[in-house]
Amino acid sequence: MGDLGADTAVESLGGGRYRAVLSPDWEIWGPMGGYVASCALRAAGAESAHRSPAAFSCHYLGVGRFAPVDITVETRRAGRSASALRVEMSQEGQAVLDAMVWATGDGEGLEHDETTPPEVPGPDALPGMAELVAEDTPRPYPFWGNLESKPIGFEPVWPPEGPRPASWQQWLRFVPTATFADPWLDAARLVVLVDLPGWPSAHRPHAWTGPPFIAPSLDLHVAFHQPAHDEQWLLCDGAAPLSTRGLFGWTARVWSPGGRLHASGGGQCLYRRLRG
Repeated sequence: MGDLGADTAVESLGGGRYRAVLSPDWEIWGPMGGYVASCALRAAGAESAHRSPAAFSCHYLGVGRFAPVDITVETRRAGRSASALRVEMSQEGQAVLDAMVWATGDGEGLEHDETTPPEVPGPDALPGMAELVAEDTPRPYPFWGNLESKPIGFEPVWPPEGPRPASWQQWLRFVPTATFADPWLDAARLVVLVDLPGWPSAHRPHAWTGPPFIAPSLDLHVAFHQPAHDEQWLLCDGAAPLSTRGLFGWTARVWSPGGRLHASGGGQCLYRRLRG
């Protein structure tokens, strides 16, 4: 089991340079993309003069190893109300990720909320994955040891007998630490959850055929709407409605039990055929 706070920590080396260590507790086909992106976000937060992230976008340029990574943060624009930062992550000279981050302070403006949360049971009304599967069932990847999960529409027999809709919804709570007061670490939770449902959504229409593919993410973008530091359970609400030409795009939204939208975003994935 990993801890998001400890496993995304960055060490300042001075001059906008930082170092982090990618933990094997976050493995899915290598280091999970949202986890790697969260390390870049933490470095931007350490360098930023503004207290809160507003937007994050990145390109995944290589698959990192579970080892130290070098991170460079450059302030591209520094204003009174917002700043833009560029983040580059590499490992032994090989590019892993490039990102852009907007950060803001406390501001004012027009207020409205026309968001409509999905009509699903709340986390208190659902059994956890530990109650739904046998105790000795192995986890498919170490990453899942970092989350408590309460799935929507759980199917005990998997793969199913036919296609399922290209959407994926689960209530999730990070363990062993569920919430974080620091706004950049709170946002790191949201980055992981926006990145998460891409493959699970796109795979569901085809899982019954046992398709010989994986689909690494090419990019990720996240808009941070409202802090979630007082919410332990968050709904990961994802969909990948179109898959074609060796690519699929996904969208994701992160909700709290009270129906507040905390983050939204998505990205594009590229299929890779499994060898053997």
